[in-house]
Amino acid sequence: MKNRKKFGKKVAIPALSAMLLSSLVACSNSEKTSSEASNTKDGKLNISIMTTAFSATPPSSNSPALKALEKYTKSNITINYVLNSVYSDKLNVTLASGKLPTIIMIPDKIPSFVSAVRNGAFWDLTPYLKDYPNLSKANEVTLQNSEIDGKVYGVYRARPLGRNGIYFRQDWLKKLGLQEPKTIDDFYNVLKAFTNNDPDGDGKKDTYGMVISKFTGPFDVMQTWFGAPNKFGLTDDGKLQPDFMTPEYMTALKFFKKLYDEKLINSDFAVMDSGQWDIPFQKGQAGAIVNVLDQAHRNQTAMEKIDPNLKDAVGVMGAVSGPEGLHNLPTAGYSGMLAIPKSSVKTEAQLKQVLSFIDKLNNEPAQTIAYAGVEGRHYKMENNEIVPLVTAQDPEATEYTDLNQFIPGIPVSNFKHPEYTPLQVKENEIMKQNEEIVVPNPAASLISDVYAQKGQQLDNIINDARIKYIVGQIDDKGFKDAIKLWRTSGGDDYVAEINKLYKENK
Repeated sequence: MKNRKKFGKKVAIPALSAMLLSSLVACSNSEKTSSEASNTKDGKLNISIMTTAFSATPPSSNSPALKALEKYTKSNITINYVLNSVYSDKLNVTLASGKLPTIIMIPDKIPSFVSAVRNGAFWDLTPYLKDYPNLSKANEVTLQNSEIDGKVYGVYRARPLGRNGIYFRQDWLKKLGLQEPKTIDDFYNVLKAFTNNDPDGDGKKDTYGMVISKFTGPFDVMQTWFGAPNKFGLTDDGKLQPDFMTPEYMTALKFFKKLYDEKLINSDFAVMDSGQWDIPFQKGQAGAIVNVLDQAHRNQTAMEKIDPNLKDAVGVMGAVSGPEGLHNLPTAGYSGMLAIPKSSVKTEAQLKQVLSFIDKLNNEPAQTIAYAGVEGRHYKMENNEIVPLVTAQDPEATEYTDLNQFIPGIPVSNFKHPEYTPLQVKENEIMKQNEEIVVPNPAASLISDVYAQKGQQLDNIINDARIKYIVGQIDDKGFKDAIKLWRTSGGDDYVAEINKLYKENK
């Protein structure tokens, strides 16, 4: 891997309970347990895993798919599946018990895990990843996002980093004689045409440009088009500054207000349930949405059910160019990470064996088993394409469903799958292209005590002010007053802490 700038060192957060600390230490010094990484006489590695399940009946130990995965990885795999709805509670109990598996899926940087990391309970994987053919190709931005105090303590489960973009009514564009927008001005003109030029041809003024819900994501994405940073940006003197204190943020905010004032977005955006977000698009009321790109094909399917004549009505794109070129907001790029406890993987030699196992899970045969099952039982191959033999409702599907919950997908998801639609192909292409233009958050790996205590309050101050500015309840002075309130409510302490951590790790 390339050398990466490190962001963040230790900052105090609530410590582990005495019970958790003592149990982790005790387990580290105890005799070998059944969960400890070891080899059998035939050379197979014993691997125990705790991870989430989304199915009520995840694969059993006799699953043909699990057996196939064991054969491919030359290991004996024992999986402790926990329903996703109760995983956080079970994870904390497991950490406190000290009886940890070889690999444990950590869903986020939860305080109990961060405390355990800082007390030496988990392996620092930073110096090792470069030695493995797949793990060495981990995305740099995603690695940074998953770090704790500037170090890697888990192999992330990859999700598309460049997932954000725009999906729109390309049939409306064609009817109005418009091209796919390239710049912010083009995008504005398209929204204006969708609102004023009768794109559905019914002779009524019953459409508008873009639908937005109370979810703040679209604004966060669009402001990067204007050059605004992702959460924090660097000033000329090398200090971190919140995005909303930059002139680019204010330029974007004025643009959002313009869209609202000209009725190019829905007037009820501040209260619209995000669960209803796609409905105006599907019903032909709104012409565009800024959201995750893979929602495009789902909307296309829903629209064809409403009107079969709407085939190929939806188009997708990544971003539009602003004053500083193309920029886009990344996702975190991961959903959880696979951490390795020192209590069950005691030596560096054992650690390297476990990392070899995790690395091998990224190969196409392992990924295909985890996502599609076993050829001849769960799918067949025709013309080099997968044809499923079971549906999600068939009992056989439980033999591989949820095996993918411990597949990292690094550097890419490359499992065999049924043929994608042209729209899905384009979604995936754009997500990959977006990785070249995403704006990293330089403070992503820093963990702030101030933010842990006051983050919700601080975020609400700015989010509320942004909405009030867009709908005209406050002006520039009112927004500046909100920033003053943010600063005196703990914001200044937060920025000072983040800059201290950043400086220590430059």
